Amino acid sequence: MHYRTVFISDIHLGTPGCQADALLEFLKRDTCDQLYLVGDIIDGWALRRRWYWPQSHNDVIQKLLRKARKGCQVIFVPGNHDEFARQFVNHHFGGVEVLEEAVHVTADGRKLWIIHGDYFDAVIRCAKWLAYLGDHAYELALKLNRYLNNCRNRLGLPYWSLSAYLKMRVKKALNYVSDFERAVAHEAQRRGYQGVVCGHIHHAEIRDIDGVIYCNDGDWVESLSALVEHEDGRFELIFWPRTQPLVSQEEDSLPIPVNLPPPLPIAQPVMRESSSSRLDHPVHG
Repeated sequence: MHYRTVFISDIHLGTPGCQADALLEFLKRDTCDQLYLVGDIIDGWALRRRWYWPQSHNDVIQKLLRKARKGCQVIFVPGNHDEFARQFVNHHFGGVEVLEEAVHVTADGRKLWIIHGDYFDAVIRCAKWLAYLGDHAYELALKLNRYLNNCRNRLGLPYWSLSAYLKMRVKKALNYVSDFERAVAHEAQRRGYQGVVCGHIHHAEIRDIDGVIYCNDGDWVESLSALVEHEDGRFELIFWPRTQPLVSQEEDSLPIPVNLPPPLPIAQPVMRESSSSRLDHPVHG
């Protein structure tokens, strides 16, 4: 499948939870003219604690660089976990352009703001030690998740995410997601953009927030999702199926794109200006 544009984020290379094999299959099957890497591609926080870098993680990097060599425009907007890359903003590495933020301009003149989103996380901005603590807690939840799903797999039961369940059941977590989405959308509107694409919170979604098109491309730890723009201008969230709950997926998986309602009227031939959960019912802008 060929797309006009693909947005992916929160891969977290360098952690056991990264679903690198599934991402590789997605990148091998699908091509695009423009690829946005919307932050947390490499998890520098985790690598500082413990070095973890299997061959599959190296293969993902090589695949991204190969796409750039073959003519795909690859734009990397660093996040908080790969904040080390922010010192290289406005540089190119292996054909990959590093930007603090980007603007995706559609043919009908609408502008989408491309950011990771961590600047709208009060914990990241005001209490980074708490963010590190939360990162440890999330890793623990993922480990428990793997043990639980190994048992479920032996019983013939489907994958079930403990961390996603807790996130969607805890009122404060739900409020955090909602507050984050609104804060990002309102800032995009204040800056004169008609929409925003971000990552950071591992919650894939497309919806309208007070007239602003809010898109979150999810992650490649649990939801295994990407935001894609079709040739005819449709925006869609693609969820790659998880064939087994283990960290390393040895078997190939088959892509099953999610069928969404009619297209968002924002995607046409694209230009870009540089600048210094699963979704079931997206809302159109």
